[in-house]
Amino acid sequence: MPDHHSFSALDHHAVLGGSDNGFPWYAGAMLAIEASEVVRLRCEKLSQGDEAAGQEAVLMVSEKIAAAFETFANLLSGATPAAVIRRYREHVAANARRLSAN
Repeated sequence: MPDHHSFSALDHHAVLGGSDNGFPWYAGAMLAIEASEVVRLRCEKLSQGDEAAGQEAVLMVSEKIAAAFETFANLLSGATPAAVIRRYREHVAANARRLSAN
């Protein structure tokens, strides 16, 4: 069983110490998991092939473009990786709620 000395200094500080001063590894992993659920929900909606599916496709693309611009603006204004990931998780959570309600 590896001890805590097998972690790099960054891993030890960020993961074991619970800090988001570096790259927020846990939040990034959670974003990936949460986003995969939204992908699943969207695939179900798109597979119906009806008008709502077409609207979802348009919404999905427009959201991606808006999120990219938002991220770019936030990074230019000095946002941290943790802040960017936190904001993406908010968007993903909103999409999960919306898609789950339908």
